[in-house]
Amino acid sequence: MRATAAPVEGNRVRLSVELDEAEVDEALNSTVRRLARDVRVPGFRPGRVPRPVLEARLGGAEALRQQAISDALPDLYAQAVVDTDVDPIAAPEIDITSGKASGPLTFDAVVEVRPSVSVAGYQGLVVTVPAPAVTAEEIDAQLDRIREQSGELTAVARAARPGDYVTIDLHATRVSADDLDLEDYLYEVGSGSDIAGLDDQLTGASVGDILQFTAPVPVPGGAEPSDETVSVRVLVKDVKEKVLPAVTDEWAAEASEFDTVAELRGDLESKLGNIKVMQAQMAMRGRALEALVELVPDDPPDALIETEVRERLHDLGHRLEQRRISLDQFLAASGRDQAGLLAELRSEATHAVQVDLALRALADAENIEVSDEELESTVAEMASQANTTAADLRRRLDRAGRLPAVRSDQRKAKALEWLLDHVALVDEDGKPVDRADLVPEAVSQATGDDPTTVGAEATPGGQDEQGSETVGAEGGATVEAGA
Repeated sequence: MRATAAPVEGNRVRLSVELDEAEVDEALNSTVRRLARDVRVPGFRPGRVPRPVLEARLGGAEALRQQAISDALPDLYAQAVVDTDVDPIAAPEIDITSGKASGPLTFDAVVEVRPSVSVAGYQGLVVTVPAPAVTAEEIDAQLDRIREQSGELTAVARAARPGDYVTIDLHATRVSADDLDLEDYLYEVGSGSDIAGLDDQLTGASVGDILQFTAPVPVPGGAEPSDETVSVRVLVKDVKEKVLPAVTDEWAAEASEFDTVAELRGDLESKLGNIKVMQAQMAMRGRALEALVELVPDDPPDALIETEVRERLHDLGHRLEQRRISLDQFLAASGRDQAGLLAELRSEATHAVQVDLALRALADAENIEVSDEELESTVAEMASQANTTAADLRRRLDRAGRLPAVRSDQRKAKALEWLLDHVALVDEDGKPVDRADLVPEAVSQATGDDPTTVGAEATPGGQDEQGSETVGAEGGATVEAGA
């Protein structure tokens, strides 16, 4: 078989394939063997049906030949793609140009291919990352959070302010639901109640005040608001402020594992520094990719986007099936409909395709390649994770035609590594950031713990109830990211 490739209009390629008569006969014999095995003809055992009988059942020798050509075309096209090193992204349009009835066979396959894009200017990219240095104000804020844990509520004779704690009796009435009654309810002014206006009413209120107002009925997130209101009556019974302990060595010894404030501050600085370094690393990666994508002048082909959407839908369906959750249940829980989900997936798919094309272009520009040794090392690592042998996994990947995809993914990973090593880094003020400052400090030798989870009383997933990464000293010191 001989195959050639030539570009045609648009982002498409025409593969021209030619088979000599002997190769056509081989394909014909393969179809005859398959039909003889599969077709049931009275008087003949499976696999023993003569060729003339098969021809008669199909409508003649020419019909049998056309069936053989149809059977062989997928494999012939796949081989032509490999031989010409074409990267198709959609199904081909195949046209048999000669040889339908007899003689050599020729056909054309016009197919859309992955475009080669330009990332001109990639060598001068500048990326802004959060400054990794820890400020004294940030350490002070972390100390204040620790002090909050041991603060004491003290009654005051003044009006309530945001941050104060008030003891209230609350009665709320609405027409279409049961009343709400709360007695001796301790509430932090300014914390954001579900009852709209409660914080405004309590700000400036004193002990003995009776507050009466109406508010819209609270609705779950994403639900349509109603015109119904709720009548609220509040009796203020007590006003207290939280008094924080003084920052002394004695307090540090009680509130943490450290004997002095200086030691506690040093530990907070170290752990907060590691968090800020990781945040800067994540920002560098995301913003470097965004900057590279912005250099790509054209929108990605719809065929690539649709393929990515289908893969994401398939992956979502598989995950939901594992958790025994239906799509309708998932949509209801996430507050979306099918149209919204598809729009979200399409947006994510578009960005993923843009990143893919940009990294491929960068790899081409920098002549980044993956050696056979590097490929084998990657396959061995994948095999270890899958609890199988490298040889077995390689055979399966080769049989499924997935080895080129593994090599391509590794090539893009190397391109990303090159990008992160070469973009210029500045902080929010435009000052250069040294890459050496983006290396986390050594984890405490005393504990050997992961710096992102030390001492934090976190919910599953390593996040606190507010969703921020937490890290703290074993004695209760807690650092919150983004302080």
